[in-house]
Amino acid sequence: MVFGTVQHKFPHSAGIARKHLQALRRRDFVAGAAFVDGRWIAGDRRDVVIDPATGEEIADVARCDAEDADRAIAAAERSFSVWRQLLPIRRGAILGSWASLMREHSEELAILVTSEQGKPLAEARYEIAYGAAFLDWFAAEGERTYGETIPSHKPGSLLHVRMQPIGVAAAITPWNFPVAMIARKAGAALAAGCPVIVKPAPETPLSALALARLAEQAGIPPGVFQVLVGDPIELSAPLLRDTRVRALSFTGSTQVGRLLLQGTADTVKKVSLELGGHAPFLVFDDVELDKAVKGAVAAKFATSGQDCLAANRIYVQRGIYAAFVEAFAAAMGQLKVGHGLEPATDIGPMTKLSVANKCRAQIDDAAAKGGRVISAKMEPSLGENFVLPALLSDVTEDMLICREETFGPVAAVLPFDSEEEVLARANASEMGLAAYVYTDSLRRALRLSEQMEYGMVGVNTASFTGPPIPFGGWKQSGLGREGSRHGIHEYMEMKYVCFGDLPA
Repeated sequence: MVFGTVQHKFPHSAGIARKHLQALRRRDFVAGAAFVDGRWIAGDRRDVVIDPATGEEIADVARCDAEDADRAIAAAERSFSVWRQLLPIRRGAILGSWASLMREHSEELAILVTSEQGKPLAEARYEIAYGAAFLDWFAAEGERTYGETIPSHKPGSLLHVRMQPIGVAAAITPWNFPVAMIARKAGAALAAGCPVIVKPAPETPLSALALARLAEQAGIPPGVFQVLVGDPIELSAPLLRDTRVRALSFTGSTQVGRLLLQGTADTVKKVSLELGGHAPFLVFDDVELDKAVKGAVAAKFATSGQDCLAANRIYVQRGIYAAFVEAFAAAMGQLKVGHGLEPATDIGPMTKLSVANKCRAQIDDAAAKGGRVISAKMEPSLGENFVLPALLSDVTEDMLICREETFGPVAAVLPFDSEEEVLARANASEMGLAAYVYTDSLRRALRLSEQMEYGMVGVNTASFTGPPIPFGGWKQSGLGREGSRHGIHEYMEMKYVCFGDLPA
């Protein structure tokens, strides 16, 4: 079964990203220099930036090396003593200025994101606002890193606990949210009093470098916020082995997260990891069908499916299974595929060819094992990074899509009979980032939200993230939390002080 042909043909999209980038008011956003110790480094080596929709080169950026990383670490170490001594309200004011500049240049930043990452421009605009909100949140949260006074167990003693900045932090960020993940990590680290060195994904360096331009303009001192661009392995090695780097934050795949965790063992860094997801989406037969379908579309296809929160296994109670598949397929058929800079686009390209190929392998595997594939016909004018929205029904647990994370617009729908059964199936994963439950039974919602082995559960909603919430997962989906009042503590150490022999 097919939806019909895709709505957008776009051979005319060749050159669209370059055209938009050339029209930017801030031409320095595409200068492509790395930012180390308050200086912009052009470098002798350059890497190209590709529009994933067309495969065209749209910019080039400096390629940093291990020596640049060492210089960045030294600069961060020097700046630490000054930055930590600033009053939290002063650090917060600088973060607030950075957030204001992000909003002032939100359209230009969104164009950068779409050009190098591929997501629809409307989603890129949302990401800029989302990232700026984290800077505002942590600007205020820095003033609330309270300690405590402990009732003494020793006569004549006074016991205090203080929270203090841990030191130089490194942030390795992903390509699917190239602005928001930097803001979420750097906002927390800077508010805590820590300098931060950002290593963005090689696919999306322009967004990170534009943020560095705005950070400099906001008044962040040299060495306090730095951006290294280049090969992930070459630049990660010095960040992992150097004892001056006290904290590491990473968002990305579980496979890479394991390697980074091993790499920090020798220096025993404080590590926070936001890793892969394999989100179950549970639909019970007491819920309104249209509400569940709308939620499933939102949970599956945001960021063209390239989202660790994306619904990966959609379990539907057997009584409404056929009706759900039909309605879900119809809703998917309305999604418009095209270049992210074109109006009305819902689904852009996959940022990396390997992601697109993984989606196609999961579709082929499901079809070979008896699954029903419902998708649009592929237009020849679409580039190889495009994967058209596909619905896989009659999916079984032995299929690839049920055993590994899908990072694209491919939706797997599975029937279930009982609450107990679907709970066991949903929890049968080493991933534990996010889960969704759609039901009109409050008792069932409370039971499942308690019993599901996931760090975040959305009940009758596909939207639950934001600065106030503790973002993070269980099991192999990560360590620590980002956002909320807990996020800043990933960059702080607890110090206990005992004042003894106090005069009576």
